[in-house]
Amino acid sequence: MVLKSPAELAAMDRANALVLETLRLVAAAAQPGATTADLDALAERYITECGGRPAFKGYRGYPATLCTSVNDVIVHGIPSRSCVLREGDLLSLDCGVILEGFYGDAAVTVAVGEVSPLAARLMTVTRECLERAVAVMQPHRRLSDIGDAIQRHAEAAGFSVVRDFVGHGIGRALHEEPQVQNFGPPGRGPELRPGLVLAIEPMINAGRPGVVIDEDGWTARTEDGKLSAHFEYSVAVTEDGPWVLGAEKG
Repeated sequence: MVLKSPAELAAMDRANALVLETLRLVAAAAQPGATTADLDALAERYITECGGRPAFKGYRGYPATLCTSVNDVIVHGIPSRSCVLREGDLLSLDCGVILEGFYGDAAVTVAVGEVSPLAARLMTVTRECLERAVAVMQPHRRLSDIGDAIQRHAEAAGFSVVRDFVGHGIGRALHEEPQVQNFGPPGRGPELRPGLVLAIEPMINAGRPGVVIDEDGWTARTEDGKLSAHFEYSVAVTEDGPWVLGAEKG
């Protein structure tokens, strides 16, 4: 695990601020009739205008700036001109940038117009899973405490936790050690230490946790065709507790 200095954390805060600003801009544009390609072009233009570079585009061959995952798509949905958003869609937006040599990474799930009560509840519970995971990121806690917090809250609400994908360390590389499972018993794994930065990203399904991958090799869907939601922050452990990088303080 790579621990970051205060100066490195400050740079990562700026990178993640650009990610969160981009997500706010794109979320506002996620209206019925827009295509996911439209949203991707908007994100890429804004990131480059702000002096950053899209982190996902070209990464292991991924072709776009955003991941745009609609309804039963869990993660890694590829933006497309043929994917037109409709009233009632659930849209997960995952964005990464490179700024000043550091990576930022975050995700949010948004409603396109009015969504079903189930979709709204799934979004709320998934966001709460992330908030509970962030609260765990205190010095001397254990890595598996994060997944335990996510799993307990999701399953108490009647939802399931995706096990095929995990969170990760982040810094000068998009994916650093350690991997962060969104499930599991507490009290295991390495101790959380100040300077550690983790991308925490619960992926929660309305139905079963199984995953299938489309022929494009990227798009990951729920096996049972039910809805999924995804929220993510990059979070630093500090002596004073968790720091959600890029978020406004106070």
